Amino acid sequence: MKRADKAIRIVEMLEELYPETPVPLDHTNTFELLVAVLMSAQTTDLKVNEVTPALFAKANTPEQMSKLPVQTILEDIRQVGLAPTKAKNIRRLSELLVERHDGVIPDSFEALEALPGVGHKTAGVVLAQAFDIPAFPIDTHIHRLAARWGLSNGTTVERTERDLKAIFPKELWNKLHLQIIFFGREYCPARNHDLTQCPICSWTATKKRIAQEAKR
Repeated sequence: MKRADKAIRIVEMLEELYPETPVPLDHTNTFELLVAVLMSAQTTDLKVNEVTPALFAKANTPEQMSKLPVQTILEDIRQVGLAPTKAKNIRRLSELLVERHDGVIPDSFEALEALPGVGHKTAGVVLAQAFDIPAFPIDTHIHRLAARWGLSNGTTVERTERDLKAIFPKELWNKLHLQIIFFGREYCPARNHDLTQCPICSWTATKKRIAQEAKR
């Protein structure tokens, strides 16, 4: 099956499974979303949602967060991976948001990626979910599924992003990003996954891919 035909059917299936795509990270404003996405690296969304209420009760704007000691931030987020580094980045990016952007979250990749701890994926999530700017942030679920489904060769996340943007219509990118993540979590785990029984892998994966994963 051609990739274009796969894409059409995948969109139809994901839309049926996940017509609504709530953002998994709890937040009440764009700054909270930015901080939560930054914290989600190497940590589950569930864990992030457990620790952010205490932090955001103390500070949920760049101005407020820039005045908190790094140690205070660290105490609230200690349970997430790489907490010491993330605490320093949260404090510093808050200072820079005040200094460079008057406390307003910028709506461009260039400005967001210039902030400490904000990589391309984090910037993409914020632009997609807060500003409705088309992006296709690639997390581990999307990277894995794109390779399994034969939509990308899976060599790098950059390659996966380019391939998926070329296959799917731009107006669908933001919703598909979340739909694929939801599908990965529910149906398509990284380990002990029988591709022949998966709702999508069963008809998209090549025989070679199925054999490779069966050996793991």
